[in-house]
Amino acid sequence: MADKIKLFVNGEEVEVEAGKNLIDAVGAVGIEIPHLCYHPALGADGNCRMCLVGIEDGRPPLVPACKTRAQEGMKVLLDAKHIKKIQRDVMELELINHPIDCPVCDQAGECKLQDYYMSYDQAESRMTVAPVKKNKKMDFGGGVVHDQERCIICGRCVRFLRQITKTGELGIINRTDVARVNIFPGRPINNRYGINVVDLCPVGAMTSSDFRFKQRVWFLKKALSVCHGCSKGCNLTIDHNKEKNKDDIIYRFRPRLNEQVNGYFICDEGRLSYKLENEDRLTTPKIGTVERDLTDVLASCKNEIEMSTNVTILLSPNASLEQMVAVKALAGKLNASISGFSDGYIITGDGDDYLIQDDKAANRKGLELLGIDTSQQGFEQAIAEADLLINFGNNLGLSYGADALKTLLTDTKTIACATHDSEYLAGAKLTIAVRSYSEYDGCVVNCDNILQKFNKAVTKNNELPTICEIAAEFGGPLTSPAEIFAELQQAAPALKPYQPATIPAEGLNLNDSEAANVTA
Repeated sequence: MADKIKLFVNGEEVEVEAGKNLIDAVGAVGIEIPHLCYHPALGADGNCRMCLVGIEDGRPPLVPACKTRAQEGMKVLLDAKHIKKIQRDVMELELINHPIDCPVCDQAGECKLQDYYMSYDQAESRMTVAPVKKNKKMDFGGGVVHDQERCIICGRCVRFLRQITKTGELGIINRTDVARVNIFPGRPINNRYGINVVDLCPVGAMTSSDFRFKQRVWFLKKALSVCHGCSKGCNLTIDHNKEKNKDDIIYRFRPRLNEQVNGYFICDEGRLSYKLENEDRLTTPKIGTVERDLTDVLASCKNEIEMSTNVTILLSPNASLEQMVAVKALAGKLNASISGFSDGYIITGDGDDYLIQDDKAANRKGLELLGIDTSQQGFEQAIAEADLLINFGNNLGLSYGADALKTLLTDTKTIACATHDSEYLAGAKLTIAVRSYSEYDGCVVNCDNILQKFNKAVTKNNELPTICEIAAEFGGPLTSPAEIFAELQQAAPALKPYQPATIPAEGLNLNDSEAANVTA
């Protein structure tokens, strides 16, 4: 646990973490020091001067909070008249050439300049000359569109591309009121994390070509989730909206801070994977290729299960822990073989040394935790003896070519539970459309053995069943969320002190739990 020190803010004593700068130290106890250029992941730059604070009896008496470490007994002034005047003066300088058209700005509603004007300024402009003209809608590449007229030259975007991605596509060109952020000639943003500059921009200068002017942010509902694009499990905020007489739609994924998983950022591929939650979704159950009512399809599935002499169950490595537990219990009830074979989800060489992993499955560690075999040999041996395959969301088309898959399943009927349509489903005798991860609550374990919870975001007009509900319909013994979670607690002892609603937002490190249970 970090050491604590005591200091004074506007005369009141507060206890903060030692070693942090003033912005982070007092911010952790709910006291905001306004800042525009500072970001915890990028360090202090000190160019905006918005964070200047007074230090009583200090030398010097004025310091930038982003570059000043919290010290024992320090007396910090935030509300003094001379500090308020500095904040107003900095805001006036920032707004001299800034367009005052917040109602049409894409950043309206989540703009720090807008927020700080309301909190620290609210003064009318004294300018009597025309503002400096700057460019608009500049394509910087990589899905980033720059409105130069809104830029406050905080330098966050430049520092991100130099410090984090180390690709350096952006620079600040010229000085004073002709300073501009721009790409270098012939070098557009070209890396797998570039759209993070949009999140970093405190104003409406950096925008996403994908989201730009698609929705007003105050209409968007927010849900905390986990990216299912690879085994890293980066933390997300899902922004979605259900307009009148329309279905609930996801408009964007944004990174959510988790120091032990992804920090402040996510990759562009994961960010744009929200589209998969909206597009090419399977919405109707089928018998063969004919769409039928769910009741009819379930009755046919139960009949097939009763008539079968040897059942194999295949699980997706993207299924939640709760779904895996429910399906494993179903396998035990049916005396069926169960497999999590999914080698096709691994793209060797695609990962990097930052966030992106080769394994594109969100919960392969969950299969290991529950002792479910993932070998190709085990799966193929089970299929060779089976007359019925029940596939819960595993895209076998990633692991086998069309001809090999057809040969493998020649003598085996298939019941498929799936979220998206695919060529593989064409050969299924029965197909059930189920919810995708943005439509239910659950837990996954990432590649670093950190168990994380994600929350339901989207509620469709016609809600589909979950895999847990289908497993119960097929005869599984776990029929309620409470029963499933109790069984999960047996497999993951770290969960025993918790209920689903109380799992920490940062997740549970199962490595720590295992170490605590090792006896000397």
